[in-house]
Amino acid sequence: MKPFDIALAVAVAVIWGVGFVLTRMAVDEMSSTLLTTLRFGITALPCLFLPKPKLSWLLIVATSWLLVAQFLAQTYGMAHGVPAGLTAVIVQSQALFTVGFAALFLREMPTPQQVGGIAIAMGGLLLICFTVGYDFSVFAFAVLMTAPVSFAFSNLLLRRAQGVSMLDLFAWISLVALLPLLVVLFSVDGASATWQSLSHVSLKAIACVLFLALVGTTLGYWIWGRLLRDYSAAQVVPFALLVPFIGAAASSVTFGEQFGSLRLAGMIVVVCGIAVMLLSKRPPILVEVV
Repeated sequence: MKPFDIALAVAVAVIWGVGFVLTRMAVDEMSSTLLTTLRFGITALPCLFLPKPKLSWLLIVATSWLLVAQFLAQTYGMAHGVPAGLTAVIVQSQALFTVGFAALFLREMPTPQQVGGIAIAMGGLLLICFTVGYDFSVFAFAVLMTAPVSFAFSNLLLRRAQGVSMLDLFAWISLVALLPLLVVLFSVDGASATWQSLSHVSLKAIACVLFLALVGTTLGYWIWGRLLRDYSAAQVVPFALLVPFIGAAASSVTFGEQFGSLRLAGMIVVVCGIAVMLLSKRPPILVEVV
C-alpha cells in the first residue's frame, strides 16, 4: 500500500476507536435510541444529492435494519454501564461471527487457521463472561452481544453490493433506517421525553453526534470503501485490529476505565483470535467496524 493510503487506514481506525468514547459521552445526555436516530438521520442527508444504488429494495432494507439493531445494541450496552473499551472489543468480535455464518449459510468453509482464530476468540469471550455482573448487568451484556451478530449478518448482505459506492449505499441505508428508528424512539422514549432531551442537549453532545455521523460513518466508510476498492481485503482489513486497542486506550484516558486482570486477559485473547483469523491466507470478506 502507498504510505498515504496506510495513513488513511490508520486514520479510519482512530476515528472508529474514538467513536466508542464519543458514544459513551453522548449517552450520558440522551437515550441510546435518540442517539442512534440522530446519527442515522444526519448520515441520511447526502441521499438528497446521491442516486439510489442499483440494488434491490429488499437488500437495502434488510441491511439497514440489521445495522439499526447493531447500533441500538451497542449504544444500549454503553448506556447501561458496559465500558467503551470493552464494547469496542465485543463489536469487533463480529469477525468470528461473519466467518461462522458464511460457513453455515453460504457453505464457505473456513481455513484451519480461521477455525483456530475463532476458537481463541471464543475463549476470550468466555473469560469476559466470567466478569459480567460486577459493574454492569448480565442483560446489558446480552443485548450488547447481539451487536456483533447483527453486524455479521449485514456483512453477508453487503457482499451483494460489490461495485456500489459506499457513500451512496450508506446514505440510503440510513434513510431507510429512520422509519424503524422513529417507531422505536417514540414507543420507548415517548415524544415528551425526546423533546425534553433535545431541548437540554449540550454543545458537547451535539459535537459527539455530528462526529459519529459525519466523520465516523460518512467519511469513515467512504475512505474504507475506497481502500477496499483499490487494494485486496488482506491488505486493508487487518488495520481494523487497531480499533479495539484505540477504543480501550481512549476510554482509559478519558474515563479512567480500568480492567481487571481476567477481563483484560479476555479482551487481549479476543483480539489475538481475530488477528489469527484476519491474517490468514484467505481472510473473511467485508469484515468492517464502527
